[in-house]
Amino acid sequence: MDNKVLASLRRIRSLFVGMAAVSLVTLIVAAVLRNRPDLVNWVVWVRGGAVAAASLWLISLAGQAARGKRSAYVRIRTLSILGTIGIVLICVAPDSGYPLWMKADQGLIGLLLAGVAVLATRHAVRAAFPRPGRAGKLG
Repeated sequence: MDNKVLASLRRIRSLFVGMAAVSLVTLIVAAVLRNRPDLVNWVVWVRGGAVAAASLWLISLAGQAARGKRSAYVRIRTLSILGTIGIVLICVAPDSGYPLWMKADQGLIGLLLAGVAVLATRHAVRAAFPRPGRAGKLG
């Protein structure tokens, strides 16, 4: 794997670490505001915990991809694209159950995930993880 691809995978890992940090801060804020049902509801806890756990898993996947594991790369690419779309839908939905501050939090997570999607879909990165049976073929 060339240095350009490894640099992209390091940036992807850094973005996932950023997601984990934002998620941890989100859970801390939720704990501080726990007595404010208008600001912290069950959606905040479920989404905050799920994103925190997912970001730790994604950090692990980034390491696996850097070691050449194609399935890890495919998961990163797919989840970063679909996750970004899902977060956009959460942020624009008028009655999603998410308090405004959580929508802002998810917007930040979405920006980080969109950055991953951009990096993961670069030609050089895609080419480093060819489909089985397609190595060396053009296209």
